[in-house]
Amino acid sequence: MSLAKDFEISEDIIIPPTDLWSDEPPLESDLHRQQMQLLIESLEHFWNERNDFYASGNLTIFYNQEQIKSRDFRGPDFFVVLGCERKPRKSWVVWGEGGKTPNVIVEILSDSTANVDRGLKKQIYQNIFRTPDYFWFDPESLEFIGFHLIDGQYQPLEANPQGWLWSQQLQLYLSIYEQKLRFFTVEGELILTAAEYEKRQKELAQHQVESERQQKELAQERAEALAAQLRALGIQPDA
Repeated sequence: MSLAKDFEISEDIIIPPTDLWSDEPPLESDLHRQQMQLLIESLEHFWNERNDFYASGNLTIFYNQEQIKSRDFRGPDFFVVLGCERKPRKSWVVWGEGGKTPNVIVEILSDSTANVDRGLKKQIYQNIFRTPDYFWFDPESLEFIGFHLIDGQYQPLEANPQGWLWSQQLQLYLSIYEQKLRFFTVEGELILTAAEYEKRQKELAQHQVESERQQKELAQERAEALAAQLRALGIQPDA
């Protein structure tokens, strides 16, 4: 077969695009935006040295070619894909990422999306994405429920004695802390964002300085008290 013929065959092959822009509506409220950013920023800071994951939110996941035209499905509020390159993306295009779909998804409920999140999206995540861990959280009512995929079906997760839900994929707990959904380590430590970590370090440093100041004052007070006792006995402290 000639090179010309090969070229003609290659022209007939239609390769779907992989460099697609996300097409998501604005977030419902500041609560939704803050919650999404909190999950993304805390996980990225906790896994700062890892380069084998992608965490994002309110980003379109293109999982079939027909969706390019129909736009019939929006992206999750928060999701994590494991075993991929950590880099910025315009969207998540499944056929351009080796067929990978999210390992973990969190939907932030609202009055306008709750029914879809509990119904249609849950079915898509279960039957098409096969996402192992799915959670939803309502920032208003604080409703928090999680599921794990077992034999192709989502099974509700049972909370531990503290009311926390375990993500097998992330090897982290999720729980409500100060009315926000947060990550916790297996040891129970709150996972901080970079800004929270920096603030805590400054507070610890200030506490250390204050502690050292108090210790110096206490030592000075003790020295002065001892000197007064010596003078009362007719002894000059300097001698």
